[in-house]
Amino acid sequence: MKHAERERTEAARLPQGNIIRILLEQHAQIRELFVAVKASTGAPKQERFDELRELLAIHEVGEEMILRPVSKNTAGHEITDARNHEEDEATHVLAELEKMDVNSPEFDTKLSQFEQAVSDHAENEEHQEFPTVLAQRTEEELKRLGERLLKAEKTAPTHPHPTAAGSPGMVKVAGPFASMLDRARDAFKKNSDES
Repeated sequence: MKHAERERTEAARLPQGNIIRILLEQHAQIRELFVAVKASTGAPKQERFDELRELLAIHEVGEEMILRPVSKNTAGHEITDARNHEEDEATHVLAELEKMDVNSPEFDTKLSQFEQAVSDHAENEEHQEFPTVLAQRTEEELKRLGERLLKAEKTAPTHPHPTAAGSPGMVKVAGPFASMLDRARDAFKKNSDES
């Protein structure tokens, strides 16, 4: 939990609405959800995993659509291409995890490996992208980017879509349609579970 605490502390130093603050808070929440999934069993484990899956899917789309174009100009193509590649790989693994029984030993093994990859990815963003964006954008720009991020996340898909992952252009094209389908699927599942 030390990473989540550090991320929350760093986020609290930034103004409300700042894109980097929002992303740091989400990183902390993702780390906490990994812990919650690993600590749960049965239906609660599935529920925690569904929360984690949804947050990861939404978070990555927001980063690809809003953060990456900015950090490409501040941190450079090499760094943003590497982060997009990591997100592409993560989306494929997340899609695999989504199909697995959350109470199986195979799921736990794959989840642990996935958690490390997600942690490494977050660390790379926090050390290579976030500082350059903070240094080279005004507070007003950072707040405007935060608003755009939250708006993009409201319409982002809630499930991994490997065919669009790692490509901001594909996310923009496929995202709204995939989001509609995902949200309908989530509502159907919720209604089925409640019946």
